[in-house]
Amino acid sequence: MDIGEFHYDLPTHLIAQHPSKRRDHARLMVLDRWTGRIAHRRFFEIIKEMLPGDALLVNNTRVIKAKLLGQKKTGGKVECLLTQCIHAISPYEQIWECLVKHSRRLRFGTVIYFNPDLMGEVLTGVEGVWTVRFRSRGDFRRVLERVGQVPLPPYIQRAGTADLRQDRQRYQTIFAKKDGAIAAPTAGLHFTPSLIAKIQRSGVSVQFLTLHIGIGTFLPVRATEIQEHHMHEEAFEIPFQTAETINRVRREGGRIIAVGTSTVRALESSVDRHGQVVPGEGDTGLFIYPPFRFRVVDILVTNFHLPGSTLLMLVSAFAGKDLLFRAYRKAIKDEYRFYSYGDAMMIL
Repeated sequence: MDIGEFHYDLPTHLIAQHPSKRRDHARLMVLDRWTGRIAHRRFFEIIKEMLPGDALLVNNTRVIKAKLLGQKKTGGKVECLLTQCIHAISPYEQIWECLVKHSRRLRFGTVIYFNPDLMGEVLTGVEGVWTVRFRSRGDFRRVLERVGQVPLPPYIQRAGTADLRQDRQRYQTIFAKKDGAIAAPTAGLHFTPSLIAKIQRSGVSVQFLTLHIGIGTFLPVRATEIQEHHMHEEAFEIPFQTAETINRVRREGGRIIAVGTSTVRALESSVDRHGQVVPGEGDTGLFIYPPFRFRVVDILVTNFHLPGSTLLMLVSAFAGKDLLFRAYRKAIKDEYRFYSYGDAMMIL
């Protein structure tokens, strides 16, 4: 398939710059892939589409403060986005893969100063992806939490500290538990503790898994033919209880509701040839695009995604590309809010 098939034009004013005032009051488009029906609701009404015996699967990854601003000895500015820990030498010394923006040429041995408690040394680099050795005064993770910034997507613009304080809380799901993501699993941002409690009281099981969102999720597809795109691997974990619950729910005729594309990729990466979800840890480079046979997920909760992105391709495979793009045209006409802080879609 040609990358051009996944392009659409979005007015810039529909790119959400801030989250909704209340997490569960974002708009929700409900799309029925069998009938083509499109309904419009608020997110807290999502429970109307759930049935007793269903299971809601959410990603409990936690976004780390992966964005670091520093400078070289010469004064040149450097921005690092930490994407993957390659080697934790000690609590004070770690080697990370990073996306690096810099004012002038970087080379092996370049030292970057981020803070009196944190410095980095450039080791290797290819096409903007660099390996950097970090040394910290004190535990690296704690220093990073103090020195780093929330790694917001580039289409979200920030001018003041008040917005950044809000982002520290709102660019994190209520489920966030395990450090490792460099982007939020944005479909999960809409849930509140009270909504989850209401869902559980209705007879729906809420289960957790982990997929640490990295550059595999958001790197652009540069290949003209999408099947030539290579997905970078991302670490995931399916707990034993989660796998056991999914398999039981499916045996008993319940539906698996996946919150977010990251949850879908973790689940569809861990199903065996008998159709059973297998617990365990691993790395997945699964690239889902049309056509794809989904073996675990019955319902998908997601946001509205960027043109030409792997996320849009996954959702196209789930809903059907023609139907999904009809829904996107409707969302643009009705001025839904798009991308990370935007509104949501539930695909039945």
